[in-house]
Amino acid sequence: MSIEDDIVVATAERIFTDLADPQEIIHAKDQAWKETLWQALAEAGLPLSWVPEEHGGVGADLMIGFGVLRAAGRWAVAVPLAETMLAGWLLSQAGLAAPQGRMTAAPSSPRDQVLLGTDGVLTGCARKVPFAQSTGHIAVLVSGNCGWMVALVAAAQCAIVAGQNLAGDSADFVDFSGVRPVCVAPAPKGFDLGSLLLMGSVLRAQQISGALETMLEMSVRYATERVAFERTISKYQAVQHNLARLGGEVAAAVSAATSAADALAAQGEQRNAIFLEAASAKIRCGEAAEEGSAIAHQIHGAIGFTSEHVLHRMTLRALAWRDDFGVESYWAAELGKLVGHLGADELWPLVASC
Repeated sequence: MSIEDDIVVATAERIFTDLADPQEIIHAKDQAWKETLWQALAEAGLPLSWVPEEHGGVGADLMIGFGVLRAAGRWAVAVPLAETMLAGWLLSQAGLAAPQGRMTAAPSSPRDQVLLGTDGVLTGCARKVPFAQSTGHIAVLVSGNCGWMVALVAAAQCAIVAGQNLAGDSADFVDFSGVRPVCVAPAPKGFDLGSLLLMGSVLRAQQISGALETMLEMSVRYATERVAFERTISKYQAVQHNLARLGGEVAAAVSAATSAADALAAQGEQRNAIFLEAASAKIRCGEAAEEGSAIAHQIHGAIGFTSEHVLHRMTLRALAWRDDFGVESYWAAELGKLVGHLGADELWPLVASC
């Protein structure tokens, strides 16, 4: 990462440190902190990091954005930063300008599909769309007679049923039927729903790996401070073993997420290699979220489960993020299909090319 990239990520870290402290959020009496945090992020240009300057954004490269998202994961940020960045990226794929304000992207599940009719009106719905009810616009990948298209939709025109994910954040049902997009343009050649899901998976892998880093830091600190039977619990072999296991899960998640981000940022022609990296990252980070959350709570004991403790903000979001843009079983099946299609002789060359 270059010095310029470090500055951008450091700026994001400072904003999160000042305005997204988990302990202060837990004790906040209202949601006013979200507006203050979003305003600071917007003033820094972070939500539109991946939107070209000619379309109203910053024009930053992918790795800068991925660094910001990993930092956001470390603070378990509960505002649609990742979703707005993804929506801006999707719009830019079709050369569409991004509006100001909060956005989200759809579909976020491989089972959902939105169609564009010949009359220019949408049909179809999308489930568990993150933060749909609190955003002004939704960037939607739609299928039409001319192939895949990217549409910008005003959220107020959609029928939205509020929902929540495991962490209590917005994950809404959105019905696009009868909605006419603000604008629509063809997606680039070869771009399809899988492309959007892979990008979304790498975003979530970055956030999960960031949250796991904080879980490890909190667990090490707690183990060295908590005294039981006149010894800090870090002196006990069982706790040391659990910390080592947690460290292994964090290292694996960070490595997989970083490798997938590098593959996407390289923008190479090896589509199968990018698919392998991105799908593997979502699978491995999802597994690490499950195992790492269990270990972190075991180290903290009963106190980690209380609503006043910040640990649950990390663990619940890490577990919730693994459900977005395809769960582990979906990507494992898709990887199996790819390997089966290529044949045994092509498996090692594919793995070695990554």
